[in-house]
Amino acid sequence: MIELQESKSREHGFRLFGINDPQQGILHVVPPELGLTQPGSLMVGADSHTSTHGAFGALAFGIGASETRHVLTTQTLWQRRPGNFRIRIDGTLPFGCTAKDLILKVIAQIGAAGAVGYAIEYCGDTINRLSMEERMTVCNMSIEAGGRAGMIAPDQTVFDYLIGRQFSPEGALWDRAIEHWSSLTSDDEARFDKEAVVDASSVAPMVTWGTSPEHAAPITETTPDPADASTREQKADVEAALAYMDLAPGQPLDTIAVDHVFIGSCTNGRIEDLRAAAEVAKLGQARVTTWVVPGSQTVKQQAENEGLHRVFEDAGFQWRDPGCSLCTAINGDELAQGQRCASTSNRNFRGRQGKGSRTHLVSPSMAAAAAITGNLTDVRNLKGGA
Repeated sequence: MIELQESKSREHGFRLFGINDPQQGILHVVPPELGLTQPGSLMVGADSHTSTHGAFGALAFGIGASETRHVLTTQTLWQRRPGNFRIRIDGTLPFGCTAKDLILKVIAQIGAAGAVGYAIEYCGDTINRLSMEERMTVCNMSIEAGGRAGMIAPDQTVFDYLIGRQFSPEGALWDRAIEHWSSLTSDDEARFDKEAVVDASSVAPMVTWGTSPEHAAPITETTPDPADASTREQKADVEAALAYMDLAPGQPLDTIAVDHVFIGSCTNGRIEDLRAAAEVAKLGQARVTTWVVPGSQTVKQQAENEGLHRVFEDAGFQWRDPGCSLCTAINGDELAQGQRCASTSNRNFRGRQGKGSRTHLVSPSMAAAAAITGNLTDVRNLKGGA
């Protein structure tokens, strides 16, 4: 398939960021780095987490193989218009909490099906303060809430990120682009089909305990008791999830031992994520197998220029080549039956990281904390803030 891509790209004259390209990487990491992702664009990709690009004010969503062929052939796509879902997030994220914790909190609050049939717009002062990489993490996991897409209105943070990148407009075109991009905001009187409000100050370092991203809770809590479920369906869901994860009701989350740690993916494989993980890695030595996988060759090179790879290696973490890796259990990167992993990826479905594997979703700093303690750990305890 890779050889066919290379031959067809030469035949038809389109740019391929192939396996040996110095700018190669995950499809939701590379386009923003290059300035290919721009406000007001309609972007599609053969992966559900194409919603990542909505962080720039683009309408971006995943499509299937036949739809991809249609787009490449006609530059058009027939879609049913989704409803509009505004999620307002205000307040200051507490110490030790990140964009990953924030989006896990959102999903736990509205549910994994909470945004089915909708495109999400995130707004509020919390969102306005997020960096571009943090915004990409939030929009990336809109799919885990059932959304068709997730997006944030473009502002100065977006413009500052894009200026000077390889495919960004230049000169007079840049000025015209800024004028247009600045207009891409929802009207004050805009009405939405659905709305939700999240208090960022109530967020704590999060971890999933079950087999859906909505099975998330603060690290300070315990696994749920099926007996407390409000419906028969919820009770069955909790029972099945606990059974698969081999956990008991009421078990403190910070007592769960892990066999493996994965830091990477299109959710948390960018330079800011690696910096956050490295800050925690400095505090100890890995007790379990820990992989650090940059999201692109560019991220890898920048991390090495900053010496982050030495921090990881000195702490016993494995510094690996860019790619999706253990997020999707490809190219031989997978867990063994029954192995438990603290992962910065986006999905904790059954078998997601290997047949019979068990996945706990966490932030990069929480993943590094699990690596040096051997179990799910409140990173604030290591950093002196809890």
